[in-house]
Amino acid sequence: MKKRVFLVICFLSVFTLFSQKRNYLIYTDVNISKLKNQISTNKSVKDSWNEQYKKAKGLLKKDKLKSKDGLLLGLVYRMTGEEKFAKKLKELLLSYTAKTTWEGATLLKRTPAWRGGLGTSHTSYDIAIGFDCIYNYLSETERQEIAVDIVRLGIIPAREDWLEPEKNMHTYDTMGHNWWSACVYMSGLTSLAVRNEIPEAIKWAKEIEESAVEWINYTGSVLQNKPPTFDKDGGFYESIGYATYAASQYFLFIYAYENVLPNEPTYKSPILNKIGDFFINTTYYVKGGKDLAVNFGDAGIIANGDRIVRLLWNLGYQNSGYQNYINHLSNGENKDSNAAEALILNPDFKSKDSVFSSTRPKSHLYKDMGWATMRNSYDDNETMLAVKSGFTWNHAHADAGSYILFHNGKNLIIDSGGASYLSPLYTEFYCQSEAHNVIFFDGKAQNRKDPYFGTVNAGSLHNLVEGKDFKYLLANATGPYSHILERNYRSFIWVGDVILVIDDLLASKPGKFEWLLHYNGESQLKGGIDLTIKNEDAKIRVRPLFPNTFPPGGERPHDFPEHMLLTEKIGHEDHHPEEEKPFWSISHFEETARTKFVSAIILETDENENKLPIITREQGKDYLKVSITQKGETTEVYFNLLADGRLKHRNSLINIDGWQTDAYITVLKFDEGVDKTNINNINEVFITHGSYLRRNGQVLIHALSKYTALVENFGENPNINFQGQPNATVNLYSPKNINNLKLNGAAKKGTYNASKKIIKVLIRDNK
Repeated sequence: MKKRVFLVICFLSVFTLFSQKRNYLIYTDVNISKLKNQISTNKSVKDSWNEQYKKAKGLLKKDKLKSKDGLLLGLVYRMTGEEKFAKKLKELLLSYTAKTTWEGATLLKRTPAWRGGLGTSHTSYDIAIGFDCIYNYLSETERQEIAVDIVRLGIIPAREDWLEPEKNMHTYDTMGHNWWSACVYMSGLTSLAVRNEIPEAIKWAKEIEESAVEWINYTGSVLQNKPPTFDKDGGFYESIGYATYAASQYFLFIYAYENVLPNEPTYKSPILNKIGDFFINTTYYVKGGKDLAVNFGDAGIIANGDRIVRLLWNLGYQNSGYQNYINHLSNGENKDSNAAEALILNPDFKSKDSVFSSTRPKSHLYKDMGWATMRNSYDDNETMLAVKSGFTWNHAHADAGSYILFHNGKNLIIDSGGASYLSPLYTEFYCQSEAHNVIFFDGKAQNRKDPYFGTVNAGSLHNLVEGKDFKYLLANATGPYSHILERNYRSFIWVGDVILVIDDLLASKPGKFEWLLHYNGESQLKGGIDLTIKNEDAKIRVRPLFPNTFPPGGERPHDFPEHMLLTEKIGHEDHHPEEEKPFWSISHFEETARTKFVSAIILETDENENKLPIITREQGKDYLKVSITQKGETTEVYFNLLADGRLKHRNSLINIDGWQTDAYITVLKFDEGVDKTNINNINEVFITHGSYLRRNGQVLIHALSKYTALVENFGENPNINFQGQPNATVNLYSPKNINNLKLNGAAKKGTYNASKKIIKVLIRDNK
């Protein structure tokens, strides 16, 4: 009887041992099975796997491996079960856990020493994943010994530097907001790896998970001029590259946490639903080549959110936009620097849809951080304009009011980019205003110390408006320039193939104003009118309009001193400071305390090759006027000089060509050749910072407070994009009896007054 009981106990012990499968961090059983299936059904995945397997075999012949090699060795062992890969990975683990530190010498020399920096973080991730992958290959003694060393070298240094109340010295914004994510969340992931050997490990991981609500929602620092971690719409101000880095470290930890502890709750921030879209919105899609990125700050032009969107997909955030993005970037292949991770996280798509939704907005404003993107299409090789007027600090450069332009597959108007942090030119040039497309006054722009100390008064973006063929954005760069300028506003108006850039500038004393233009490709002055910029088949023209043009007919500036002055200056190539790169300065012809720069960017296309838009300029009493005729339409743009802050206690009332308004900018669109004095010929109306537009006593649009509004289908079936105070009464001209219209995308009822020919609409709390 005793022998029988003993046998039953032994059987149960063995059964329990083999039935307790390890919950792997990332290379889970489910993911391994999925990848094997993809290899058998998807040629591109199979090719990528074969390439990685070949690399792993090559690692077997090397005497000294890097910690990141463990990611590939671990994947191949999990996929094949071939012991030679586990054996090599074990050697790597023992080599690294025998070290005295995983941190770099530079940080260790600081006082006090930084023991838990990025060196520790990166190595912790590599070693934790490697340990996890060969966990069942290691003996119990080996697991225990390796786990103790992982705690000593990776977990404890990070916890003591960043978390422990008795010892920590860092906070959410130390060394930029990405360091917290890397150092802390990799410590959390590593804690999950050693949970069976170290009794406190699960508690550590839970504490770190609980900190996510504070890191994600960090609100910044007033005294130290530091911004929040995330824009409320999912943007990350430090650049596309650092957005990828910071978010990926958190997502990797959360993904591992949910795999290891599937029944434990995790913080679900609303921002997680928006981070993926941030990368979609800031990527420029190139046909047959590498997609490009909005490279504000310390980011390369080749950067994307492939890693982030893959992680989001595996975390359950799945939609067709993410699928389209991954397909476009990789075309089903995994060729990035995280190839092993990309393979194991390669999604299973149920459809082959690879086109962005036609209803997806083409313009996006990240108001908290001061970024915006506008494009005419998500198709390849179309046109995208990106604008930045926000924070300067750390990885965010002194570039308030700057913009870049992509067209026909190329980045033509550029950000100068960056360089190695060890290069003196990183601080002296790339971080500074002269590396960006901004305003200068008497040779000065933002304070040169802003990249280190931050800006007390950050720049901002406002009033992004998107219509069918009209876009508007206002950049306020006054704050970062407040030591030299009292006004620095830059408006963008995009109509068809023309983008107007309007600078409203005021200094406290007369001086020399100029604006900079950095470009890729070839650029020259053509016909004395336009600066041409050409990079292979991509071409644009830049034409100054106010306060004057370039000297007519290519005449000498000496003979025409009242025209704009063009000067070539020398900068440096993106990430190649040893290479010089020319850029343009366009300056005012005289010293002045107040001016308006108006320039036109003309997009050259196959369709308009022989018929470029016709642009005329006119200056009247207290106003500037630009007229653009293209594609059978004429657009009249009026700039009210009385609305630039020069009046106090009085409204900026003006009569321009019979149009009565108080608006800062008024835009009217007509069919080409019609009578433009007839209000019934207006197709579209736009006003910004205005309350009314009238002609011959007839109200066209009116409210008692100033607002920004675009009215499409004017006089027919009005579609209004309205941005104003949440409670407003809007009166809109309609020659016919209507009782409803479209307001901010939704149907809205109104009251029609036949005698006044207006429909009155009540807006209450933005509804």
